[in-house]
Amino acid sequence: MNKFKDRFRELRIEKGATRQQVADDLFVSVRLISYWENGKRECNFDMLIKIAKYFSVSTDYLLGLSDY
Repeated sequence: MNKFKDRFRELRIEKGATRQQVADDLFVSVRLISYWENGKRECNFDMLIKIAKYFSVSTDYLLGLSDY
């Protein structure tokens, strides 16, 4: 099961950020953010690390390998 899409969306909402804000901060398109949140695409390893740092969580958490 792909937990990344759910965790990404939850973290964005928890942060109080719009898709546009996150897209601007990560230098990607809003469409790509939407694809990630809907499980239509996966990010590469470099972006996974960038996202983890952005939300101050581990890559394991984003991937569903840990609960913190």
